[in-house]
Amino acid sequence: FFSLRFFRGLFVTIHDKGNIKSVLQNWPEKDVRAICVTDGERILGLGDQGAFGMGIPVGKLSLYTGLAGIPPQHCLPITLDVGTNSETLLNSPLYFGLKQKRVTGPEYDEFINEFMEACTNVFGKDVLIQFEDFANHNAFRLLHKYDKTYCTFNDDIQGTASVVLAAILASPKLTGRKLSEESIVCYGSGEAALGFSHLVTLALTKRFGMSLQKAKEHIYLVDSKGLVVTGRKSGGLTEHKLQFARPSGTPELTSLEEIIKYAKCTALIGAAAVPRTFTPSILNLMSDLNDRPLIMALSNPTKKAECTAEEAYRYTHGRCVFASGSPFLPVSLDPKTCPELKEPLHRHPGQANNAYIFPGIALAIVSGRISPVTDDDFLVASETLASLVSESDYSLGRLFPPLSDIRHVSATIAREVILAAVPEHRCHAAKGDKLSASQVQQLVAAFSNYPPAV
Repeated sequence: FFSLRFFRGLFVTIHDKGNIKSVLQNWPEKDVRAICVTDGERILGLGDQGAFGMGIPVGKLSLYTGLAGIPPQHCLPITLDVGTNSETLLNSPLYFGLKQKRVTGPEYDEFINEFMEACTNVFGKDVLIQFEDFANHNAFRLLHKYDKTYCTFNDDIQGTASVVLAAILASPKLTGRKLSEESIVCYGSGEAALGFSHLVTLALTKRFGMSLQKAKEHIYLVDSKGLVVTGRKSGGLTEHKLQFARPSGTPELTSLEEIIKYAKCTALIGAAAVPRTFTPSILNLMSDLNDRPLIMALSNPTKKAECTAEEAYRYTHGRCVFASGSPFLPVSLDPKTCPELKEPLHRHPGQANNAYIFPGIALAIVSGRISPVTDDDFLVASETLASLVSESDYSLGRLFPPLSDIRHVSATIAREVILAAVPEHRCHAAKGDKLSASQVQQLVAAFSNYPPAV
């Protein structure tokens, strides 16, 4: 077990603008390889937590150590305090952050620019800067602004996308369908849904030889106004949604049931944090359309899940392949209570947890000194994770290896990501040389030994 008894992180406030480098130099550890940073605006399930969001980067970097073995002295949790829009926090005597509304616009952007420059000036150009729990309106633009010039990634966008893609890549042994044969309805249009849609199209173009336009035809994006269609009369179309919009003239359907029928959906993915959206009738419909429907209820915490594991299995008559964002206990169904079953059903639903991906990605980056980080790295991570699902996992209906294997999973992902980065000259630890698999293994092992695996 990994027990966290004490932690500390670094707060950088908007009032430090012009002096951020000096603030970072106050950190006692000088060999920092990985930074996880949040501004606390979109803490999962809690919303705007301002300075109270420090637990997020601390927790993420604790998992770097616990799940990938990265020594904690090389990790730096940072919270950027630019204020909060939570009236509850602003009026609380216990809130220790800046008691002001959030700074936005050019001042915010200048602050982030200075922060990024200061990180590389103090800790080196290859230091990893992981963005975490930034609001949607900042998450995408900051990632796209900095991903070519800094060593950075956003786990909410790319990590979630990678673990979901891994599940789909692992599913053919249970569904009988390849990724290129899936018709995917994604209920939700936030960071996770858009990141996943992008990574799926990347996989279809790079691994199946499809054109980008053809790849996008496999995705049906659904937001609060219905199917995302170019020129939709009800509006609500952002630049990022429009990348995956159905062409103008497509029926502007609003009912999820209608959309599933229209798309001839084979894979239904929930990422909207709207609980119980996958109703018994929706699940029944999926089983009517497919012999082995793929159902992924990704929203968490558990109370926001689109359906429970038991509901998914029960209302698809035991035929669905299921994964979730929240953990669910094993499910047992009996023909007496589920007449459609011919024999008792026992399933261990897999959890599509980012912890399968981001520790291994981080280990690859810090041990191989990979920069910049690309979407190809997350595609390789997805393929590697899918390859680690065993026959015993499949027999339980699970699309992921057990979490007890996580150290092996992280090390294997790190190795494969480094091997793929070397010929692209993004692995600076190689210094231009080729690296064999055994050399990469040694590189990873030297940086993933804390604490000893149990």
